[in-house]
Amino acid sequence: MSLFASQRTEFLHHSRTAPEQFTHTQEWWLPNQTQVVVHAAGIIEFIPSEYEKGKGSHVLYSCGVHGNETAPIEICNDLVEALLAQTVTLTVRLMVQFANLPAMDIAQRFISENMNRLFCGAHEPQHNAERVRAAQLEQLTIAFFAQADDPSICYHYDLHTAIKDSAYPRFAVYPFLHDKAYSKAQLLWLAKAGIQAVLFSESPTTTYSYFSSLQCSVHSFTVELGKVKPFGQNDIADFAQARTALFDLVSVDSSHVTDSSLQGATDPSLPVLFRIKQMILRHAEDFKFHFSDDTPNFTAFNQGDVLASEYDEYGALLQSYTCVQDAEAIVFPNANVTLGQRALLTVVPVTEQECTFDV
Repeated sequence: MSLFASQRTEFLHHSRTAPEQFTHTQEWWLPNQTQVVVHAAGIIEFIPSEYEKGKGSHVLYSCGVHGNETAPIEICNDLVEALLAQTVTLTVRLMVQFANLPAMDIAQRFISENMNRLFCGAHEPQHNAERVRAAQLEQLTIAFFAQADDPSICYHYDLHTAIKDSAYPRFAVYPFLHDKAYSKAQLLWLAKAGIQAVLFSESPTTTYSYFSSLQCSVHSFTVELGKVKPFGQNDIADFAQARTALFDLVSVDSSHVTDSSLQGATDPSLPVLFRIKQMILRHAEDFKFHFSDDTPNFTAFNQGDVLASEYDEYGALLQSYTCVQDAEAIVFPNANVTLGQRALLTVVPVTEQECTFDV
């Protein structure tokens, strides 16, 4: 089998099939003077020839935190291979992370536990591979963004696809900002990337995007690009808008992402906005939803509707969870999560006038 160090192509393939090749940092320059740094299996960085230390934008694309969410993995793989082949010219400092390589190999969400609940230190103690990898991702993310002088032009997009169908197939979660203003320019860029809805989180979490937002002070989002499908079965047309935006962001100076520069975008309006109303956790083994398994994300219910119930080992009701207002919609329902983890979010619409923006 050829080694990546000599072939210098098919990075994701080599990372998945022979990760032992990447126990030490590899570094070289492409003929176009782009510097390439491989930090570990599945983690690669590109530094353009004109990069001035500390200056300009730093962009991080992470994908495959859940191994069966294939469309973002395929997009990021295309980007990495285009950069290695020099068919795309890079003008920002870029890191691409293929996070959960073993889960990709078995086409499952995770091996031992949900990696997107293991950030902000939740990976301790590190008694399985996902916890070790989450800690590694944290360390490399901090080091990557620490090299930038201006975090306001630094970006982390943690790319996913959802388990369920959705009234808004492409949506993003804006991590809790601790009273800081939202970026209207980022919402406009997300709209340009085909994102139809944005959820404003209103509490700390242990997700990857919250970690980078909190610890690195960069613009950070969890981005859902559609529905889970096996490798090779994604319709590229469903992801064309997002793919173009993700490529364009790193092949031009990402400091261009401002309100004025986006006024000429095809659709300059903001995505539909929601704020998270309830976070419902699973506490009992017997946990049930009161809606069908195929109910799409963003299905709305009315005040008093029972969404979920928990029962003790004898079948006695322990607790029910109900809507607290009309037009309260469900997102990310999953009754099979580990005890203590989030089984459901509910969201309610919010207007632009109700939000505090940085412009």
